[in-house]
Amino acid sequence: MLDCLVIDDEESIAVTICEYFNLFDVSCEYAVDYEAGIQAASEKQPSLILLDINLGGKSGFDLCKKLRETSDVPIIFISARNTDDDILAALGIGGDDYVTKPFSMAVLLARAKAVLKRVSAQKPVQALLRFGNVEIDRASGRVTRGGENVKLKPMELKLLLYLFDNQGRRVSKDELLKEVWGDIYVGEGTLSVHIRHLREKLEDDPGNPVYFKTMWGSGYMFEAQG
Repeated sequence: MLDCLVIDDEESIAVTICEYFNLFDVSCEYAVDYEAGIQAASEKQPSLILLDINLGGKSGFDLCKKLRETSDVPIIFISARNTDDDILAALGIGGDDYVTKPFSMAVLLARAKAVLKRVSAQKPVQALLRFGNVEIDRASGRVTRGGENVKLKPMELKLLLYLFDNQGRRVSKDELLKEVWGDIYVGEGTLSVHIRHLREKLEDDPGNPVYFKTMWGSGYMFEAQG
């Protein structure tokens, strides 16, 4: 799932936001008009939308109303318009926040991360997870592949669940070491060994992984659909 979708007719601004967010491991893509924004929101299912009010010949207000017919995805308006009427209108039709241009990228990222953290905390936790012929019972920690039990060490299971919960997103090595191992000091070599073990136990061809992808020089990505 995509973390953030930017819908802004100023492509240079949209590109800059996406580059900055992706740099900090918040997956981000953009659309530059009303129709492309509606299509991207439907196809990408982002966890957050950054939406400009002025979209060429159409309005971000109208796009927000359209999205609210079927979706409760958080929307942060980003606009050069800074009157109280505009801000109240944006919040009144379903916007969650309003940021005026020009803005600090660091502040925008912080606001986006705060919303994403809240959204993540509100998501129901799946009890039974599946990909390919693998099933994971989150409650018991039981893992099967093709109906046969697979023995995973505790940290292998924790790593697997973290990657599964962040599927489709590039997860940096530093993030994995922090979130999976916590205060236990380990190096990248330990992480690499655990990834290799998961591939050996859960991939059909560990040498050509379908699910546990290496993002060279940066981290890993889990793709449940293969």
